[in-house]
Amino acid sequence: MAKPTAGPDRLSSQDKFHLVVESAAFNEQELGEFCRRRSVFPEQLAAWREACSGANAVRQGRESSADDRKWVHRNAELESELRRMEKALAEAAALLMLQKKVRELWAEPGGVSSPSGTGRR
Repeated sequence: MAKPTAGPDRLSSQDKFHLVVESAAFNEQELGEFCRRRSVFPEQLAAWREACSGANAVRQGRESSADDRKWVHRNAELESELRRMEKALAEAAALLMLQKKVRELWAEPGGVSSPSGTGRR
């Protein structure tokens, strides 16, 4: 990478990344010489290195948030479906109870049931 023509505040993210990568293996003395040649401060490189390290963590956080939203949405759908099914189950249970009561009302003493009461021949 050539020496940047802009000051350190005007470097692109890519230029900063290249400076961080290029200086990664330097000892303290080499880092000082490198910073003088590139017109940057060691503290700036350290901040850029930290930003580069944290870049993937931020991305994972965004992916995690999207994933969380997907699961929250799915959970809401399932809870809605569960409420609908519980209502249907309660309705079916009520219909069965009514059906049982109707059978009891129309039941004849001999065990033969007829809704009209004229089930005998």
